[in-house]
Amino acid sequence: MRALRRFTVRASLPEPLQALGTLATNLRWTWHPPTQDLFASVDPEIWARSADPLRLLSDVAPERLEALAADGRFLADLRAIATDLDEYTTGPRWFQHRGADERLPAAIGYFSMEFGVTEALPNYSGGLGVLAGDHLKAASDLGVPLIAVGLLYRSGYFRQALSLDGWQVEHYPVLDPRGLPLELLTDDAGGPLLVDVAMPGERVLRAKVWKARVGRIPLLLLDSDVEENDEDLRGVTDRLYGGDQDHRIRQEILAGIGGVRAVRAYCDLTGHPAPEVFHTNEGHAGFLGLERVRELVTGEGLDFDQALAAVRAGTVFTTHTPVPAGIDRFPVDLVQHYFGDGTLLPGVNTQRVLALGAEENPGLFNMAHMGLRLAQRANGVSRLHGEVSRDMFRGLWPGFDVTEVPIRSVTNGVHGPTWAATEMSALPADLGEVTDARLWELRSTLRGRLVDEVRKRTRASWLQRGASALELGWTSSVFDPSVLTVGFARRVPTYKRLTLMLRDVERLRALLLHPERPVQLVVAGKSHPADDGGKALIQQIVRFADDAGVRHRIVFLPDYDMSMARYLYWGCDVWLNNPMRPLEACGTSGMKSALNGGLNLSIRDGWWDELYDGSNGWAIPTADGITDPTRRDDLEAAALYDLLGNQVAPLFYDRDADGVPTRWLSMVRHTLSTLGPAVQASRMVVEYVETLYAPAASSASSVVGEGFRGAKELAAYRQRLRSAWTRVRVLDSELSVDGSAVPLLGTSVDVRAHVELAGLEPSEVDVQVVLGKVGDSDELYDVVTHPMSYGADGSYRASVSLPHAGAVGYTVRVLPRHDLLATSAELGRVVLAG
Repeated sequence: MRALRRFTVRASLPEPLQALGTLATNLRWTWHPPTQDLFASVDPEIWARSADPLRLLSDVAPERLEALAADGRFLADLRAIATDLDEYTTGPRWFQHRGADERLPAAIGYFSMEFGVTEALPNYSGGLGVLAGDHLKAASDLGVPLIAVGLLYRSGYFRQALSLDGWQVEHYPVLDPRGLPLELLTDDAGGPLLVDVAMPGERVLRAKVWKARVGRIPLLLLDSDVEENDEDLRGVTDRLYGGDQDHRIRQEILAGIGGVRAVRAYCDLTGHPAPEVFHTNEGHAGFLGLERVRELVTGEGLDFDQALAAVRAGTVFTTHTPVPAGIDRFPVDLVQHYFGDGTLLPGVNTQRVLALGAEENPGLFNMAHMGLRLAQRANGVSRLHGEVSRDMFRGLWPGFDVTEVPIRSVTNGVHGPTWAATEMSALPADLGEVTDARLWELRSTLRGRLVDEVRKRTRASWLQRGASALELGWTSSVFDPSVLTVGFARRVPTYKRLTLMLRDVERLRALLLHPERPVQLVVAGKSHPADDGGKALIQQIVRFADDAGVRHRIVFLPDYDMSMARYLYWGCDVWLNNPMRPLEACGTSGMKSALNGGLNLSIRDGWWDELYDGSNGWAIPTADGITDPTRRDDLEAAALYDLLGNQVAPLFYDRDADGVPTRWLSMVRHTLSTLGPAVQASRMVVEYVETLYAPAASSASSVVGEGFRGAKELAAYRQRLRSAWTRVRVLDSELSVDGSAVPLLGTSVDVRAHVELAGLEPSEVDVQVVLGKVGDSDELYDVVTHPMSYGADGSYRASVSLPHAGAVGYTVRVLPRHDLLATSAELGRVVLAG
């Protein structure tokens, strides 16, 4: 018999236990062991099964709650933890102790399409969402005043199972928000607070707003499952990354435009300071900048250019995409369909909107290009990814050297309290106080915990695939707590090369079954539901792992999520990562393993490219210069087998008289002491504050004050540039050297140039001499620049030292200059001599 309707009823707590409800709905419990211990003490069996406070409180017997309400010791613990949470959420922290003379934002709006805070709130698919969740947690710990914004997906991301032949099968459980750690925002009349977004055909998309508490951080999630919506609009937030492009653009319009409106409504409702800085985490929510332009055009009387100047000053854009194919791009006709009639963004010219997303293909609208054009500050998510991004987007800044493209990098981090095992967190800061025997015992305990989980999940997976319990006795001996354990778990796009380990199955088999130095390999990951190629890769791994000869040494665990991930990060001795370099923007799973003493075995891509030091793991050599992908995979797979068989495994099994691998543990110690601080999300958020949020707040203040005086001045300046720039030119230049005909490295040379400014003032431009090495095509590289001074005779002059030996060239260039520009390359305008 099927229910007509499904809904959630929350438990009624006795008055003395009311604080349990507060603790259960503030997600700090996910990284606060004392709160977790308190909930575990309510009912250890239910907690072990669910690890979800709301489920615990709904399942626990009323008699148990009544008993706890009369238990003095429990009530004392409850009061202490509730007081601690109140102090944590209201007291000053790192951000509040910053210098009073520093211009810090009162609030920052942080927009992302997914947030992986906890498996109890399944609103994420992979690394982007988990990164966003860690960003919120670290911001909360530091007291950084974020307001986070996203969508609430009624089916979350899909649950993964396997068919009998190893093919990925998806199913989408329907979530009831009232059973999640969420609060529905209501208006003054007590009804749901609704955000409206105009749709074509005189329709309106309405969304409720749910709030999650992530420590100090409010996370606002928009939900289109509103009865007043038409059926197709009601399903806009049905699932994460589902549907066609029409469905996708509706989601992104709701996240960006509706998200800003939700923030405004929330701040009006609660008195929370309005954001001065907006952080667009990837291009999905990029339409938020257009809504802010609309606010200024219709609310403050600014024209588009003035509003754009004001919006850009306070916007930070983070790209996580290392390849153009990974960027959201919509047909221009589709964008025109939603924006063309002017009801979605009144007062904003549609052609100006389309220009923001323009790219080489005139038929496509590029969300990343719009994100970059709407933000004065942008960054990639690792040092290498910053380089890749500058090269990928250099077309937006023609005429500039790739190193001058104004995209910096902030390397991602992970939230230590979330991902480090309790036992690892309890280690003293001075690891010299911990003996090798104790450290090895701890690592062995965590590996044993993983083995237990692998056995449980392997049995459950085979049962789900149709096996009989009578034929699954072998699953109780899958894996060995004493064997070198390697983990590989992540999403399954092609570039991550899930099956690189299968390039030579006999070599892999030999590694797994080595008589003295065996390896066991745990693999997990989901493929996008529409990616049959990714599903085929999973099937290849599953079929190999099904072989009775190796299935005790290699497993594929379906339904990879945050819960499973913890066991992997805690228990794996080695974390394997073998993407196609440089297509991994950052990758953070190896960071989480490192927090637990795992050693990384990885291609030097993403974060590992900058933090590998030769003693904290192994770098898999890359076949750079090989254009044939098959040959490249063969070479890199061979290098992987060599490392595992000849370096990693021998070191792990090299034991002293007490059976302790002391040389292995020296690498573990080094990893914990050096990588531990470097991979923390707290380090990442501090960098965002100091290098992006604070400068953006200062810029926003400069353009907004005195009736948007700065924005109006900057817009007027840009208009003067547009009128004059095509006529600005370097009339002539000369370089003179004193002394010998062949100057020496470091010799001072004089450069002089005459420039036609076409009506611009000398104070409105920078004139620079550019020196660098020069190739056969006369292209400059490894350039250095020096400012030239404007003289009374109308010429520009500079004396500079020659920076290179060999073939050297120079040129002169003219750049815009204005105090409200973040960099001289910001406007993408440059005039080169000749």
